[in-house]
This record gives sequence, C-alpha cells and structure tokens, in this order.
Amino acid sequence: MNLKSQYTASENRYSDSEAMYARCGRSGVMLPRISLGFWQNFGYDTTYEKSRAITHYAFDNGITHFDLANNYGPPYGAAEELFGRLMREDFNPYRDELFISTKAGYDMWPGPYGNWGSRKYLFASLDQSLKRMSLDYVDLFYIHRYDPVTPLEETLQALVDIVRMGKALYVGISRWPLEAFRTAYNYLKERDVPPLIYQGRLNLLDREPQEQGILNFCVEKGIGFISFSPLAQGVLTDRYLNGIPADSRMSRAGTLTKERLTPEVMQYLQQLKGVAESRGETISETALAWVLAQKGVTSVLAGASSVGQLRNNIKCIHSKPFSTEKL
Repeated sequence: MNLKSQYTASENRYSDSEAMYARCGRSGVMLPRISLGFWQNFGYDTTYEKSRAITHYAFDNGITHFDLANNYGPPYGAAEELFGRLMREDFNPYRDELFISTKAGYDMWPGPYGNWGSRKYLFASLDQSLKRMSLDYVDLFYIHRYDPVTPLEETLQALVDIVRMGKALYVGISRWPLEAFRTAYNYLKERDVPPLIYQGRLNLLDREPQEQGILNFCVEKGIGFISFSPLAQGVLTDRYLNGIPADSRMSRAGTLTKERLTPEVMQYLQQLKGVAESRGETISETALAWVLAQKGVTSVLAGASSVGQLRNNIKCIHSKPFSTEKL
C-alpha cells in the first residue's frame, strides 16, 4: 500500500454509517461498531509506516474511535507517542471527527506514584498522555483497573475533576468488579459525570461480563460497553486451527501463552469453523459478530497487524443475525 506524504481522508469514509455506528448507551455519542485498539502493533516493535497505513485505512472506512493507554507499547508510552506523530502529520485537520480514549491504572513509572488509582497518579499520567499524543484533551479517559487499596472516592473524584477541568469529555471504567462499578456509577452520576462506557473482555471463550451481571447493569443504567480482546488475542481465528505457527504471537513470549491452546479450545475452534463456514464467514468474522450481537454491546476493539486483517474484521458489521447456532 503506497501512502501519500500528505494524507487526505477518503470522501467516502461515512458511506456505511447505518451499519457502522451505534449509540453508546443512552448518551449522545455514536461509536463505530469496530474500534481500533492500539494495545498491540503500535509500539517500537512495528514500523511507523505500517502503523500509519492501518490508521489511514481505519479512518478511511469510518473507524473514528482510536483506543490507547499510557502503558501501550513497547515500551510504555510508545503507542501514544506514535499517535501524537500521526496527529501532527495526518489527523490534525480531522480532530473533531475522531474519538480518542486513553487510560491510566497500570504501572507506568518507578516509585509510589506511578501506578494504581491515586489522584496524583491519574492527573500526572493524563498530563503526560496529552503531551505524547499532541492533544489538548481526550474524548474519553478510563481508570484502567480496579484499585483495592485507594479509596474509591479518591479515584472517582479525580475522574470528576478531570472532566470539569476540560482534560477529558467523558470517563469510563475498565475491568472493575460489579459492586465497585455500581459504586462508581452512583458517585459519578450524582456529580453529573456519569460513566459513558465500561470496557471489559468479552469473547466466545470468556463471557465473564455476562456471567457477572456487568452487561445487564450497563443496559439498565444506559452505559455503553466495549469489548477488548474480542478475538481472544487471535485465538478465535483460523491462525491456530492446526497448532501454533512459528511466526504467530503465541510463539513469542508475551501475554498470549501456549497454555491457552488446550485440547478443549482446539476442539471448540473446529466446531466454530463449521459454524462460520455455514454462515459464509471466517472464524474471526463470526466471533466478532457474536460479540456485537450481545445485548448492551456498543463496539469491539479490534487490534490489527495489517491493513488486510483490519479489512477482513470490518466485514463483521454486515454479518447476518444469529439464529439457531450454538456458540
């Protein structure tokens, strides 16, 4: 794919709006059904031109939501730095068409103030993120994980104040247990900063947000839900049908370990392949479409290692409804 030195977005980027966008809970925000996640393939281990091609293709095809975090890389901060360069070189004219999210909550720098959910950490991290991304504000700022030590009120009030200071337009909760999430909703709602969205892992191999009642709570309160790892880091594709390829993510040391590919998972993949073929789809299309079909789900975060992979994943927004398939 040849990239122009001066990027101009496709004039047809919103031609598929009816299928592409969904309302986020009961808010005024419409999000793309497929959002682009920067967790993988946007660090120093990937060339800038490759990452640039993926983001160009995403926006040219209506993907307006780019999801980042302070510690995405490698190394920490690298994904935000790369996005900052993209903003300066390509996307600055389109800032008001983009919905940019970032997060803080995991370890970011040494010492007692570079981790978890304290007010000091959240403010410092967001200030650093804005500088790296060449932004004045983010559209959405998440608390990235539940902190069992810091008082919830301290973390939540920091989120309220971040919005009131104009550093973020909305706040979100990521991977909190249900009871803490209920507390967060009530606290934020009472201060006129209701959580826009909950980010959790939901896929065919991990249905915890449904089983724990988180999705039902989102529906009840009008909160959006976005799934990260909707393909279980690539397990729910045809990549591992016959074992572990030498050039796959699972073959490298990282978050996706070989122990995930159990005999039971291998058997399930074969079953899923049959269902996907009966629908005229790939495994990944069916897996993504299933997540999007779940009540309360607004969007899925699709990572992409290539333009071709993203092109294939986007097809899921046109998948036919599920009927009798048992998944």
